Amino acid sequence: MLVDPWSSTTIENYEHVFKKFGLKRFPKKFCKELKHYLFERGIVVAHRDFDKIMHRIKSKKEFINMTGIASSGMLHFGHKVDIDLFKFFKSKKARNYFAVCDIDAYVSRPDSVVGSLEKAKEFALENIKDLLALGLDEQDVYVQSNKETRYYEFAFELSKKITRSTFEAIYGHIDLGKISANLLQYADILHPQLPEFEGKMPSITGIGLEQDPHARATRDIAARLPYNLEMPSFIYFRHQSGLLEGTKMSASKKETAIFLSEKPETAKRKILNAFTGGRATANEQRKKGGKPEMCKVFEFLLFHYPDTKKIDKIFKDCKSGKWLCGECKNFLIEFVQDFLEEHNARRSRFEKTAKRIMGY
Repeated sequence: MLVDPWSSTTIENYEHVFKKFGLKRFPKKFCKELKHYLFERGIVVAHRDFDKIMHRIKSKKEFINMTGIASSGMLHFGHKVDIDLFKFFKSKKARNYFAVCDIDAYVSRPDSVVGSLEKAKEFALENIKDLLALGLDEQDVYVQSNKETRYYEFAFELSKKITRSTFEAIYGHIDLGKISANLLQYADILHPQLPEFEGKMPSITGIGLEQDPHARATRDIAARLPYNLEMPSFIYFRHQSGLLEGTKMSASKKETAIFLSEKPETAKRKILNAFTGGRATANEQRKKGGKPEMCKVFEFLLFHYPDTKKIDKIFKDCKSGKWLCGECKNFLIEFVQDFLEEHNARRSRFEKTAKRIMGY
């Protein structure tokens, strides 16, 4: 079974990914030592060579912190997990590279989603405002279309290090737009180790499990390059699923997602319509208890609410029937609306900085 990194469908069972592709489960001892809820709550689930990064963190030595998002729409809470993980590593003496991938978004998405490079750049500008409002600094962020010449030279170099048969074996197809997008993604992950940037250094990139094909291809290419690069490390997180049953939170399916620029009232409507897996009636739920492990509302809190003790209490009270779906939705609505009001007040201040990053 191939894993499609461009799919908007959630993956229910990742066991085959561990068995077939050799991912290591994220160690519980690291979760305790790192002391962040993304690790404590089992949201970070796997890794490739994270031991190297853990050593750098413990010894207070620098490492490269690299991730990115495709500017194929407005950012939503599903993207925020990636940003929160990036911010965590930023706090651990990292050299930071957050790529806003506008060229990638245009060439790898259908025209119905991103109809022109100019549209991808419009999304990129809005995405950057969100990143800055969430606490990233101007020097942390770059956009593909405004990157140094050396970056593009390097991306073309990489094209000679992967064959058609290798690409097809990893991804299951040969799509010219996605091939060109992937070359830029490989360059994003590897270029910080070039002498013109940080030089050879351990690097960490946080991705969703369904993005592992990119990780495998990048590591294969890194071994073929003449630059003596450190093999890049990867950390894998569960993607937050959409508010509707059986979907990944996706910018292309607006009812599945709450966007970071969403109006609070729109967010409220979406939460009220979210799938909970609750019992047919309140009385039945009080008697039998709820199913928080199925509930998209509880999952939203699990991924974003900072107080772990409160999360644990909600889970137990839901299972026992003390906490009903309506209470959970109202709690999430208040949390999300407060967040959106504060976030959008901040993002409005970053128009000039975002344009400067874009090269306007």
